[in-house]
Amino acid sequence: MTKVAAPDLLSRRAAVGGIAVGLIGFDVAQAATARELDASASASLKKLYAQSRRARELSGRAKGVLIFAHITKAGFVVGGQGGDGVLRVGGRTSGYYRIAAASFGFQAGAQTFGYALFLVTQSALDYLRSSKGWSIGAGPTVAIIDQGAAKQPDTTTLTQDVYAFPFNQKGLMAGLNLEGSKITQIHPDKG
Repeated sequence: MTKVAAPDLLSRRAAVGGIAVGLIGFDVAQAATARELDASASASLKKLYAQSRRARELSGRAKGVLIFAHITKAGFVVGGQGGDGVLRVGGRTSGYYRIAAASFGFQAGAQTFGYALFLVTQSALDYLRSSKGWSIGAGPTVAIIDQGAAKQPDTTTLTQDVYAFPFNQKGLMAGLNLEGSKITQIHPDKG
């Protein structure tokens, strides 16, 4: 029986994690056109609104909605996630953004999912537009609405700047965390 030295094992895990992060980078590098992002965002919002009365109601109060229809997350000790999205203001596309994050710790697997971030306050929308990159956890406060809470009808008691609704989760990796994610503006091809 051969023993693997601890540094060698860590090197292998780091390499696998690096590959996972690289795959996410590849996914983002194969960026969709503006037309594809818009179509994907529209389909995702339609599906979310059909499943969540709270999301539908919140859309009427939101100053803007940032839709990331397809985020890929993968890792083995070292991981990352990323995807491109669309900002809608008044029902019209107002810009395109990328979300990205890296992580280190006990993790293994891969998944895809989406997020719709409802920017309820004007200050949250202004912050997104004026920042050189919004790191979630700094700036406007974000509350993640889980599926159970998303089905509750009351939107009159909402007090946060931004509400995030996860959707379309597929894969085998625990957690849909936005903390530490960075959102930056992009300029995709028109397509």
